[in-house]
Amino acid sequence: MSGKDPVKLDDEQLAELREIFRSFDRNKDGSLQALTQKADKNSNGLVEFSEFVGLVEPDLIQAKCPYTEDQLKKIFSMFDRDGNGYITPAELAHSMAKLGHALTADELTGMIKEADTDGDGCINFQEFAQAITSATLDNSWC
Repeated sequence: MSGKDPVKLDDEQLAELREIFRSFDRNKDGSLQALTQKADKNSNGLVEFSEFVGLVEPDLIQAKCPYTEDQLKKIFSMFDRDGNGYITPAELAHSMAKLGHALTADELTGMIKEADTDGDGCINFQEFAQAITSATLDNSWC
């Protein structure tokens, strides 16, 4: 062990983890048997860190997001002008200009690149919700 003190979680973080734990404790026995079944994406009988993060990240993000899912969907629909479930670069540029925030080509490219986690060149609802939540928490889009 190094001489450093271990990092301690604060009360809010512990409460979040407790709530997440309870959500996976389906039979309320204080264990997470269902967790392995749900999280083990590669079916090796283990829950690796990346699988665990994928499992709990939505709950952590939702807990920190100041908007409800309905509010996010309404905002998303304002940007998704054709209603196909994706915000294209053109739709983002148009919507931002209508909001009084005209974007340069570099700004537009940067926003799309930051939000587009699946690399398809558009922003779907999950990517939008993640970007809005991140922006709210760290002002990266502001």
